[in-house]
Parts: sequence; C-alpha cells; structure tokens
Amino acid sequence: MGTIRERMDHWEKGPLRKALAESPERRETFQTESGIETKRLYTPLDLEGTDYADEIGFPGDYPYTRGVYPTMYRGRLWTMRNYSGFGTAEDTNQRYRYLLEQGMAGLSMAFDLPTQLGYDSDDPAAEGAVGRVGVAVDSLADMEIIFDHIPLDKVSTSMTINATAPILLAMYIAVGEKQGVPQAKLMGTTQNDILKEFIARGTYIFPPVPSIKLVLDIVEYCAQHVPRWNTLNITGYHFREAGADAVQELAFTMADAITYIEKARERGLDVDFFAPRLSYSLGCYMDLFEEVAKYRAARRLFAKMMKERFQAKDPKSTLFRIFAGSCGSTLVSQQPINNIVRVAMHTLMGILGGTQAIHTACWDEGYAIPTEEAATVALRTQQVLAHESGLCNTIDPLGGSYYVESLTSEIEKRASELIAKIDGMGGMLGAIENGFVFKEIQEANVRFQKRVDSGERVIVGLNKFATPDEKAMEEQAIFEVDAGVEVIQKNRVAKLKAQRNAEQVKGSLEALALGIDKNENLMPHIIAAVKSYATIGEICRVMRGKWGEFKAPTYI
Repeated sequence: MGTIRERMDHWEKGPLRKALAESPERRETFQTESGIETKRLYTPLDLEGTDYADEIGFPGDYPYTRGVYPTMYRGRLWTMRNYSGFGTAEDTNQRYRYLLEQGMAGLSMAFDLPTQLGYDSDDPAAEGAVGRVGVAVDSLADMEIIFDHIPLDKVSTSMTINATAPILLAMYIAVGEKQGVPQAKLMGTTQNDILKEFIARGTYIFPPVPSIKLVLDIVEYCAQHVPRWNTLNITGYHFREAGADAVQELAFTMADAITYIEKARERGLDVDFFAPRLSYSLGCYMDLFEEVAKYRAARRLFAKMMKERFQAKDPKSTLFRIFAGSCGSTLVSQQPINNIVRVAMHTLMGILGGTQAIHTACWDEGYAIPTEEAATVALRTQQVLAHESGLCNTIDPLGGSYYVESLTSEIEKRASELIAKIDGMGGMLGAIENGFVFKEIQEANVRFQKRVDSGERVIVGLNKFATPDEKAMEEQAIFEVDAGVEVIQKNRVAKLKAQRNAEQVKGSLEALALGIDKNENLMPHIIAAVKSYATIGEICRVMRGKWGEFKAPTYI
C-alpha cells in the first residue's frame, strides 16, 4: 500500500495540480443523491481493512453482497415485468395476454383506488375513480375474466395491493382452483406491506394492529398452503417515491421488516417457517452507482440482521430477494421520449445490482395508463439489455470496484445507524407514531427539490436543455380509459348480486365476522367469502364494522 500512497501523492502534486490550475472542476464537491460525498478518485486505499470473504464474498454465499444465487443471470434471467391493469377485467385480460405474447414472464397487477381501499364500483366513494389507475375488481367474477386463458401454473403474478391483499389473494387462489391449479403450484407476490401505507402511500383502511394481523394471516396461511407464494413484499420503493433518499429507503425497509418479523414471532411463528418467502421491493432512481451499491448493501445488511438478530438457521431466511422498479417520480413530462433513456438506466441499475425482478416504467406513464406501444418499448428495453449487451455473462461485474465497494459499505453503515435510531424509538411503529419517518422523508424531499430549483441537480429538459418549441404532451398519442367503465362495473355488480346465492353470501360473511371475534386466521373465511361471490366492499364492510378505520394524525 505504501507504493500506492506514494504514487497517489505524486499524482495529486503533479498531474492533478497542473490540471486543476488550468481548468478547475465543475464544482467544489460532488455527492450522491443521498448526500454521500463522492471522492475524486477511489483506489485500493479505500478498501483497506475490508475482509473479502466476510464482507464481499461470493454469489449465493453469506453475506450475499454479490448476489443471492450462485450462478445469478448465467443460470436464469430476472423476471421482467410491466406494471399494468386498467379499466374493466376484459381490458386488463387483453393487455396481459398481449404482454405475455411479447415475451414477458411475469405479470405486475395494478388495481384501481376503490379496489385498493375496499369499495365496490357502485359505492358513492368510488365515483370518478373506477378503472382509472388500475383494473376494477369487485368480485371473483372479475378476477376470473382477468385471468381467462392465462395459466396460473405457468405465470408469476405480482399484486400491488395492501389493505385488501387477503381478499385479492383469496380470489387468485379461487381462480387457480377453477383452472385446476392447486394452491401449492401458484407463483407470485402480494405486496401486502401495510406499514409503508401509513407512511408513504395512503391506501390503508384499518388501524395498525388489525392491519398487521391481516398481513400475518397471509404469511402464516401461505407458508402452510401456498409455499411458492411470496407472502409479503416489503416495499421501500414507495418510501423513495415519497421523497426518501437511498439510505432512508433502505433503513425504513429494514425497520419495516424487523417489525413484521417480531410480530410474527410474537404470534408463535418460527422465523425459518415464514422468512424464506419474504421478498423486497426497492426503487431505481437517478444515481446509477448509488442504486447498485444500495442493492448490494441491502443483501449484506439483511443477511447479517437475520443471522445475528433473529438467529435464522435456514440460509433461505437470510436472502434479500429484490423486485426493483423504475421510480415514476424520475420521469419528466418535458421531452417525454427522453424517459426511454431513463428507463434503460433503471434496468441497468437493476441488472448490475443483481435484482430478481425488474419492473420498467413506460415513457408515457407520467400522463396516463401506458399505450401498448409504450409498454412494448419498456419490455424490449429489458430484453435488449438481457440478450444483446453482455451484462449477464458474468456475476456482479462491478464487484471489486473501489468506488462501488466503498459506497456499498457507506450505505450499509448509514442505514444501520438509522435503524438503530428507530430501534431506540420502539421500532417502526414508534417512529411512525412520533412522526419521525414523515419528517425524515419530508426533509429529504425538500433538499432534493432545492437542488433542482437552483440548477445544481440537472434534469434534462426540465431545468436545462429545454426546447422552447417542444411538442406538448397533449399532442402525443396517450392512452385514455373508456369513460363508460364505471357504468359497466356498476351494472356488473348489480347483476352479480341478483344472480348469486344470497344466503350463501350471508353465511360466509357471518362466518368471517365470527372469525374476527375469535381472532382466527381469516384467510380460510375470506376464501370462502370470495367463492360465494361476496364483493370486496361487502367483505371490507364486515372488517370496518369490527375494527373501524384508521385516521391519519397531523404532524406539525
């Protein structure tokens, strides 16, 4: 190392000093999006004291810094997804079948807000929102149409659903049975992370305690009956979309995970019984190297936490399996075609970071549901990088980079410090209750916006390289949801209620209410209710009657 130090000293006093005298650098300091100062140059000196075997290691081997599987993409590519769903069940079925025909291996379901908040399409609270930001699902009848001619034993389905996750999963299970696919063969994920809804997204219904109970009902039920299902996707992605930086995103995700694991253990569940089917979602933001380092730090931090804090014995319990997604907040309405480049960068982050599934946004997603053409471009972006770039020929190609390894360690260190701070508040529930998490995200958001407003953070087409006569987005071909969707869904609900067995529905809902009173696992009761064609609104009405609704506090 002495030789390197001497050579670096010579470089700084010679070539570097001369270059700076002739042409100063663009600014005095450089930093990542999370405010981590970026040095001019990284060398082996920055990795002094790093134990390769213990801190970096090998793919598929603890602490999994270089990947959760031994062969990574040389053995199997990541699952390619597009977040999609809109309008009626028929509309969404058509889009899903189109995407599968284009080579997409996994579906990522978007539900409209009434479905996410437990209202039927004919509820006054749903007016104007039916089918707008996702597909409207009122009952099992809708779910049957959505997956018509889509074999559930061959397709992996990710559902972005939280408060009503048990109901949508129950419908998926029922559709599988109707197709002749047993629960044990179903593959997919329910997002089901209600804690982040209280913080960052807002599609909660019930108070925290019963909400967490529903999460654990899925975890417990699927561990016993749906072993290939990822029961809980703990989602830092939405922290990032709300304004958190990379360190906060990682720390808050881990703090959520700690809460769920602790609550599951309080319920009497062994960590190795349920932890192997937990998965995680993190965003793809703007700083390529920071995002790659974040994914690598996440795997290492989680593996250590599971082994040391929770004494997990099964190696599968220590795997931080990542579903990475394009952050929609990085898409820009000015010169929107440039978003294709941003999405390609997101895909690159996910690949270099060793994630297990990647969702690519579409260039027009900031305005509307993507067109088929835009969705195809987003999928083709992943396919081009997978098959034409050479990125998948070797595992963790940035491993050993002086910069990436240093940044990985720094992110892990900062996230660990933030987790310890949250632990001191009594965990994530305490940090939510006292407003700490909201404040942290808000302050990070303000810091970023100030940098954009000042021009320090360049956003191409927005605060630099703008084109005065650029074509307005309104003149582009964007997708529009049929205004008649709401009427169609209202009529469908009315017809369903007229044709179903009313006594069977009543009995299933009464059994659900009794199960709540007895504090039973509610999944069997919910499955029975959806099979009777009880609607999502009717099922949630029973739960609202027992638990009430959560009212968010105001933080000053």
